[in-house]
Amino acid sequence: MERSEDQGRTGGITPHLTIRDRKAADAIDFYKKAFGAEELMRHPTDDGRLMHASLKINCGHVMLNDDFPEHMGGPSQPAASFVLHLSVPDADAAWKRALDAGAEVRFELADQFWGDRYGQVKDPFGFIWSIGAPVKQGQQQSAEQPATV
Repeated sequence: MERSEDQGRTGGITPHLTIRDRKAADAIDFYKKAFGAEELMRHPTDDGRLMHASLKINCGHVMLNDDFPEHMGGPSQPAASFVLHLSVPDADAAWKRALDAGAEVRFELADQFWGDRYGQVKDPFGFIWSIGAPVKQGQQQSAEQPATV
């Protein structure tokens, strides 16, 4: 069997998310709305769960599947201990899109000391996403100028 280009890159790191409660198809819909994901492939099982799906988000790839506790020794663990980061040209636009799609604020979007406009959201499936972009020159200068009374 030949490898499909829709499977994504062959190098680097590609997150592979397990979505609990038979909601992988819902996660794909959310990621399309929230992050502009492009669905590359989807392989459902006979019982309707997704065995494998591949998405392209912000020029990177994410794989996901429904939970299969009968093959993994029990249900998957809740999402924790990592953040999926999106470097974008306009953090405010990306932030608004994510919130409009239903993401919850975890760390408010703001200009940070390292020069990025950065914040974190939690998706409805428990995964944390950070959104960041370089602070625009006009924003950075006005933030550095002391307030006048």
